[in-house]
Amino acid sequence: MATFHTPMITLSDGNLIPQIGLGVLRIDDEGVTPVVESALEAGYRHIDGAAGYNNEAGVGRALKNAGFTQGENRKNLWVTTKLRDSEQGYDSARKAFDRQLDLLQLDYVDMYMLHWPTPFDWRSGETWKAFDEFRAEGRVRSLGVCNFLPEHLERLHKETGEYPAVDQIELHPTWQQREVVAYCKAHNIAVEAYSPMARGADLNAGDGVIERIARAHGVTEAQVILRWHIENGTIIIPKSVHADRQRQNLDLFGFVLSPAEHAAIDALDGPTRAGHDPMTFTYA
Repeated sequence: MATFHTPMITLSDGNLIPQIGLGVLRIDDEGVTPVVESALEAGYRHIDGAAGYNNEAGVGRALKNAGFTQGENRKNLWVTTKLRDSEQGYDSARKAFDRQLDLLQLDYVDMYMLHWPTPFDWRSGETWKAFDEFRAEGRVRSLGVCNFLPEHLERLHKETGEYPAVDQIELHPTWQQREVVAYCKAHNIAVEAYSPMARGADLNAGDGVIERIARAHGVTEAQVILRWHIENGTIIIPKSVHADRQRQNLDLFGFVLSPAEHAAIDALDGPTRAGHDPMTFTYA
C-alpha cells in the first residue's frame, strides 16, 4: 500500500504542521480507535481532536496500539486537542489539560486550542495564561484557537500580547470567510479549515461545477475541493471513517487546478454557514 506524504506548513512559532489531518468529530469513543489506526496506516501524521468530542480515550488507544505515543513515531506525529468551553479559565484549564493528556496517553500535544470564543462569557485571556504555562513546561508546542473572528483575535492579543499560531474555522467553497482569512494572513496566523466540504454539501455546489472539474482530472469531487484548499495554503482536517476515503483525501498531489478551475470554485462563495455562529455558540 502506498503511503502518502503531505506538505508541511510553517507556523509563526516555527513549528511545522502537516497540511492534511484527520478530523474525529462525531465518532464515538469506541469507534474512533480503528478510524485513527487506519489513518495512521494510510500515512496521516496529523490527528485533530477535542475534549468536546468525547473520544480522547479512544484516540489515545489508537495512538498506543499503533506505537505513536513515544519515540520517533511520536516525533513525526502532530496531535491537536481542544479545551472544553465549560472548562475555560485558569484553574479549570490546568485540571482539564492534565486529564486530557492522560486520556491521550501522551506526554505532550503538538497544539492545544480554545474551542470557541464564547464572547458572551469571555475567559480567553485568563485561559491563555494556563496555555502559556503548558507551552513553557514543554507539554504543548503550539497554541491555537478555533472559530475566532477578527474582533476576538484582537481582544486576545490585547489581553495576552500574542496571536495564536492557528485559527481553525469553518471554511469551504460556499462559506469562505474572506475577512477572517485576510485578517489571519495579515497577522501571520495560519488558517485551518474544518468542514472543508461543508459535510459533503459542497460536493454538489454550483450546478455541477465541482463534478465537471473532477471529471476533467479523473479524480473525485472531494479531491477537487480539498485540492482547492491545498492550493490556497489552508490546513485541512477532512473526516472519514472509511479507509479508502481516508487515502483519497491524502492523495491530492497528482493534479493541479487550472486558474480558471480555481476561480470557478472561488466564485461559489455564499452567505450561509453549515455550522454554528461563533458569536452565540458554545461547545460546552
